[in-house]
Amino acid sequence: MFELTYDLEDIDAKIFYGVNNQYFNLIKSSFPTIKITGRDHFIFAMGNQEALDILKQKLNDIVSFISKNNSIGLKDVENILNIKDESEKQLIFDQDIIVKGVNGKIIKAKTTNLKKLVKETEKKDMVFAIGPAGTGKTYTSVALAARALRDKEVKRIILTRPAVEAGESLGFLPGDLKEKLDPYLQPLYDALRDMIPHEKLEGFMEKKVIEVAPLAFMRGRTLDDAFVILDEAQNTTHAQMKMFLTRMGMNAKFIITGDPSQIDLPKNQQSGLKEAMRILNGVKEIGFVHLTEEDVVRHPVVRKIILAYNDEEQRLRND
Repeated sequence: MFELTYDLEDIDAKIFYGVNNQYFNLIKSSFPTIKITGRDHFIFAMGNQEALDILKQKLNDIVSFISKNNSIGLKDVENILNIKDESEKQLIFDQDIIVKGVNGKIIKAKTTNLKKLVKETEKKDMVFAIGPAGTGKTYTSVALAARALRDKEVKRIILTRPAVEAGESLGFLPGDLKEKLDPYLQPLYDALRDMIPHEKLEGFMEKKVIEVAPLAFMRGRTLDDAFVILDEAQNTTHAQMKMFLTRMGMNAKFIITGDPSQIDLPKNQQSGLKEAMRILNGVKEIGFVHLTEEDVVRHPVVRKIILAYNDEEQRLRND
């Protein structure tokens, strides 16, 4: 039998052990062939050398995570204990990474405000993400929803948007209702395909684990245990926005995305997004993240286009 004495050094031992020793008990249960005890900042272990070496590496990783983040969760401890290779370790330790998508694609918050969107969503159950096209607000929101479903924090994902576009009416489009609506919902389908393998996504949609639907289909529902994203919210009316926000059920996350500069409603209708931003601004349980042209993650020329239009709109207001 060999012995290991491990010093937690500068980290807060309370964070390491967890409430009621839940993290420490998880570590012990993961190494059934080793006798592990703890006293303050010291961990003592007895067992065969190979198992002790693995334990020491896991303790190093847990301490490193706590040092970097000054916190750790039960899911983080589970993930670290289950690390099989360096790529998995990178995924866990890079806190900007939201989810690993199809073909190993790494999906992360790329700008300061997108990172703020991630943090606000972790802290609050309802968040408004407001900013121009190309800032990644919808894509990042869908990634957060995919992660929540993967980690079993919710039982389903619901993605919705109002069927309103400039110069078009559903009645004039060919096809049945689904064919009429799909073009409006295509950006949401595209994001999902980046994050969930095709067969799995098809199965989720068939079983209604993932639902992509127009906003009108939300009426009368209570959305429990769900991660819900309302996209293009600037094109909601007062009644639609109020209806949507009051669908929120227990254990639900809501993200509302929109660009107040791209409203396609008739001129005599006020945007439900603009109204909600004003009415709900003082509700501390609701988060607001404002993105700008600096957050644009599309082609660099998109940022210049947004700035040029902003300048022109400012000129017209001043005239």
